[in-house]
Amino acid sequence: MKKVKQLALIIMCLISIQCFAIDFKISSPSFMHNADIPRDYTCQGADIAPALVWENVPPGTMSYALIMDDIDAPNGTWTHWLIFNIPVAITKLNTGTGIPPGAISGKNDWGTTGYRGPCPPNGTHRYYFKIYALDNMLALTPSSNKVQLENAMKNHVLASAQLMGLYKKH
Repeated sequence: MKKVKQLALIIMCLISIQCFAIDFKISSPSFMHNADIPRDYTCQGADIAPALVWENVPPGTMSYALIMDDIDAPNGTWTHWLIFNIPVAITKLNTGTGIPPGAISGKNDWGTTGYRGPCPPNGTHRYYFKIYALDNMLALTPSSNKVQLENAMKNHVLASAQLMGLYKKH
């Protein structure tokens, strides 16, 4: 009986390790984490969105939300891009493809929808691409901003991951 309990304990440990081993990640073939964002993806270039890929999606994910912001903006964090209700089957965005079918683009801090790339007024800024795995679809519209998105996501985030890139005007 003692061996059965030990075996059961080992199995439970392995299951919990496997559950915790899920490591939701976001990366980009366009630039490396903590490295410079190429000019093409900025206001000094074509100002197109970089390719993004996320993996190790947690079970129960129903949709994704993406937020890109600049935490070094002079007047506080500046939101460059919001996408939500990204269908669960989509785990990548190709360079410059815009909003995937079925997803919704919210308002950035320019008051428009869609991607607006790095364009710091001075110095090197850090730009975070944050992906959220959600357990639902969000009841939001294209007029929704970052605060509304974050409020709608409360208690629905299964996992999140971020990618940080740097940019300084040349």
